[in-house]
Amino acid sequence: MTSEVVREILRETEARLADLPKADQKSRVQVADPRDLAAQAGTLRSRGITPIIAEIKPRILNRALTPREVASISRNYEDDWACAISVLTQPTYFLGSPENARTARRAAGLPILRKDFILDERQLDEVESDLVLLIAAFSKPLDGLVEAALSRNMEPLVEVHTEEELLAALKTDARMVGINNRNLATLEVDLETFERLGPQAKDSGLFVVAESGINSREDVLRMEEAGADALLVGTSLMKEPELLSALNGMVRP
Repeated sequence: MTSEVVREILRETEARLADLPKADQKSRVQVADPRDLAAQAGTLRSRGITPIIAEIKPRILNRALTPREVASISRNYEDDWACAISVLTQPTYFLGSPENARTARRAAGLPILRKDFILDERQLDEVESDLVLLIAAFSKPLDGLVEAALSRNMEPLVEVHTEEELLAALKTDARMVGINNRNLATLEVDLETFERLGPQAKDSGLFVVAESGINSREDVLRMEEAGADALLVGTSLMKEPELLSALNGMVRP
């Protein structure tokens, strides 16, 4: 079961696929010098800083962002010790664009995660990014898309919501998994989702990212206790950018 909002996004994504060119070797993206999220996270942790993947999420502002705004947000995230930058590129509901990911990567030296509904390998060639989100519930065949991303020097972050999806991710060559606390059917957020699945993912040797519902330093510590190597935060930071320093432990909230 998925919400009507998610079903509409999937329909729009399918419609956009019709306009993409056929896949061929000449159009394939190959990311040069990909930036390493795990290494960046390790560097921050060695300095006592919690690795936060800070998101650029235009929908929270109810408008698309200009390239100048995207660049400014990216530099501010980097200055406030973000671990990486997540960029929503879905154009209709989330008001993003692939160009936002390009702009963010030019503006900051952090790893860039492209967040979208990736349903087809051709979408991987729309923009170079260091990481790409693959949603286990929709990115199928999952193992094929994981391999397609890796072959382009993109690190796939496989997003899961259930134990079944986590087990599916473990059968691929993905090295990173994101556990999303948001229920796809109701869109409600429950941090217990990560607390239930995080330890299992961590024990499997994966780099584990907690996603959604992180609004305070207390939430951060709760997710870390359950095994989070990094945390992805979007809504809170778009509403209150200065919160980043409180979330990652640089200053008291």
